[in-house]
Amino acid sequence: MLRRTSTTEKTSPKERDSQTISHEEHHVVQEQELIEPNWWWKYRQIIREAAAEFTGVMILIIFGTGVVCQVVLSSITAVAPSQKGSYISISFGWAVGTALGVWVSAGISGGHINPAVTLALATWRGFPWKKVPVYIFAQVMGGLVGAALVYANYIHAIDLFEGGRHIRTLNTASLFSTYALGYMTNVSCFFSEFLATAVLLIVVLATTDSHNSPPPPGLLPLVLFILILGMGTSLGMETGYAVNPARDLGPRLLTSMVGYGSQVYTFRSQYWLWCPVIATILGGQAGTLFYDIFLFNGPESRINHPDAAARRKLAVANEAV
Repeated sequence: MLRRTSTTEKTSPKERDSQTISHEEHHVVQEQELIEPNWWWKYRQIIREAAAEFTGVMILIIFGTGVVCQVVLSSITAVAPSQKGSYISISFGWAVGTALGVWVSAGISGGHINPAVTLALATWRGFPWKKVPVYIFAQVMGGLVGAALVYANYIHAIDLFEGGRHIRTLNTASLFSTYALGYMTNVSCFFSEFLATAVLLIVVLATTDSHNSPPPPGLLPLVLFILILGMGTSLGMETGYAVNPARDLGPRLLTSMVGYGSQVYTFRSQYWLWCPVIATILGGQAGTLFYDIFLFNGPESRINHPDAAARRKLAVANEAV
């Protein structure tokens, strides 16, 4: 009975070594072809992180403001025969936008898609400060472009809702940015956004903490979907739960450029600045500080860094050894 001889058995050790080397060379060539396929490659590496943040926020705004436009504008029969959705639809839309925005950008830029997150990580977790201006600019511009695309998509419905192309009021400006309910005091508005953003950062940090049962790789967007859905259904009514300066400022810039004018900034004594921007940034700082003081054991946090005296003692001890 004949036994089939394997290729390995037929080749000598020298031949096998040469085959291995040629295989390795082949892989090196393939990697070089993958790494430098064309002239655009090196330029893309320079802007890739910023582009990921831009794209993530743009997707967030397309889904988020898109669902608000669909639900609100369809409430009049001139736009649609029946209303398409409800408040729960809006909560789902923002949750989907957040999950997909992070999914697109997480592997490239970390998936911040929020200046409050970027600033919190730079302050407490060692994220490079030199990247902060680039990230924030990209995030705000992503919000502006995302809102512009939604505005272009719904412009005829907005005309019908407002009563004409030349009419632009806060009734439809609120489709794109956050405006508090009339009974809310300024302090209550600030607290609402501060609280929601603090909760956002606590959950985000817990989800990415390797010492705290993080979800399997790739499931972070799902956790954020649940988080934003829950936030919308429990904390969203009073101020619209901006929890993200870029989510509010980018679309607000767009509305001021397409006919809404200065009213989007003068509403409630510069509400746009102290509530969806300052309150969310401070809330993010507070949430991160809380998590790092009481829960986080990782060395990345400035709270867990050894102080200067301890570092000197350790250096002296190492030199003595």
